[in-house]
Amino acid sequence: MLNLDKLIVEFDKGLRTVFSPAATVRSLPGKHVEEAALSAREKHFAAALMRVNHSGEVCAQALYQGQALTARNPVAKAALERAAQEETEHLNWCETRLKELGSHKSYLNPVWYTGSLAIGMLAGSLGDKWNLGFLAETERQVEKHLQGHLDKLPAQDARSRAVVEQMKVDEAQHATTAIEQGGAELPLPVRLGMKLTSKVMTKLAFWV
Repeated sequence: MLNLDKLIVEFDKGLRTVFSPAATVRSLPGKHVEEAALSAREKHFAAALMRVNHSGEVCAQALYQGQALTARNPVAKAALERAAQEETEHLNWCETRLKELGSHKSYLNPVWYTGSLAIGMLAGSLGDKWNLGFLAETERQVEKHLQGHLDKLPAQDARSRAVVEQMKVDEAQHATTAIEQGGAELPLPVRLGMKLTSKVMTKLAFWV
C-alpha cells in the first residue's frame, strides 16, 4: 500500500520530469563535435526525431517509476530505479539537442507520462519476474527504435547521432540487467500491444 508521503514524492517526480530541465551526471554525448551545416528541412527532421526520443524517455521514466512503486523484490526495485536514473540523463541530452536544433519538446508529454505511470504500476503489481520482463522488453523495443533513428538521421548530424548511439548502448544494458535479474519473456500479445502503443506515441510526438 502506498502512503501519502510516497505519493507526494512520486507526484513531484512527475512534475519535474514533464516540466523541469532534467539533470545529468555524464556529459552530453557529442558535446565537442562541431555542429554540422544542416538545411532547414534536415534540421526540422532531426528535431522531430529527437522530440520523439525525448517523449520516449518521458514514457520510460514514468514506466520505471510506476514499476518501482509496486515492485516487491528490493533487487528488482533497485534495477528499476537505476534505469530511471539513466533515463533522466537521456531526457537532459534530448532536451539539450532539441534546443540546439531550435525546436521544442512534445506538448503531449503530460499525457505520455500519466499513461505510462499507470501501465508501470500495473506491470509492477503482476510480480517481479513480469515486472523485470516488462523492463527488458521495453528496452529491446527502444533499442530497435533508436537504431531506426540512426538509419534516418542526416549522416552529417554527428551531434544528434552521438546522443542516440549512447542512448542505444544504455538501453541494451538495461535489458540485459533485467534478464539477469530474473525477468520473464512476455507473451506475444503483450509485446505486440506494446509496439502498437509505441507507434501511436511516436507518430503524434513527431508532429506535436
